[in-house]
Amino acid sequence: MIAEAQDLSIQAPVSRPRAIRALLADYLSLTKPRILLLLLITEFGAMIAAARGWPGTSLTLAALAGGAFSAGGAAAVNCWFDRDIDAVMARTCTRPIPSGRIEAANALIFGIGLSALGFLALALATNLLAALLALAGGLFYVLVYTMWLKRTTRQNIVIGGAAGAFPPLVGWAVVTGAITPPALALFAVIFFWTPPHFWSLALLLRRQYQEVGVPMLPVVATGADTRRSIVVYSIVLLLVSVIPGIWFGSVYVVGAALLGGGFLWLAWRGLTATGLRWASRLFHFSLAYLAALFALAAIGALLSH
Repeated sequence: MIAEAQDLSIQAPVSRPRAIRALLADYLSLTKPRILLLLLITEFGAMIAAARGWPGTSLTLAALAGGAFSAGGAAAVNCWFDRDIDAVMARTCTRPIPSGRIEAANALIFGIGLSALGFLALALATNLLAALLALAGGLFYVLVYTMWLKRTTRQNIVIGGAAGAFPPLVGWAVVTGAITPPALALFAVIFFWTPPHFWSLALLLRRQYQEVGVPMLPVVATGADTRRSIVVYSIVLLLVSVIPGIWFGSVYVVGAALLGGGFLWLAWRGLTATGLRWASRLFHFSLAYLAALFALAAIGALLSH
């Protein structure tokens, strides 16, 4: 018994830090870090494009922190609301809330608190317009997409995807204090990028969405219809993506055309492909595509200055 007690006394200091780290990792996962990183890339790219140079270290850090808190808080509230379907889907059943590692109420408080912190950080360190845009993006994602559209209409991701297009507006407003046509053009790029990006993933997860009754396009339409819709939106995306070249120059236009052409080529392959490997490739390419496009916007703005 004494030996067992000694073993426990030795192990306790080790296991407690591990438990704390695991809990912190679970809370971090509620913010959907990989999606969050992509959103911050678009905000950062828009900031550099708006400033046509380095916006300033303190302003950049404050803007990215505020954007991260705002978007991460909205993601956490999304996890709280979707905990019922997350518990059923194989892709999400191990998330902290459905697996019981974090209480639902605690996740909701965390999400709301993080969103409030993001608003305050942007309002105090940048400007009120940027803070209001970040808040609007979060509310649109939670109230319009998550709580209304996602479970009721096949157009869920088409309309709701606008939530992910707010970070460039936030970044632009941080630097300029206004929303001008270049910012709206960047918003449009993400708006039309979202459907083909997400539908390629939804094709891979069609059965899981069907099991929980979420009417993603591949669930309520045929596979052929979904593939054609992806191609149509990829064509529109290619056309829309070159519009920012009006302000960002020829380097951006050429790069956007090449990236959009690659996107469309992968989408077009889906019309005749027998399996879904093309969908997986398109989904992963779409992530790199968006990051590269906003890097091009920043570079193009610098070169055309």
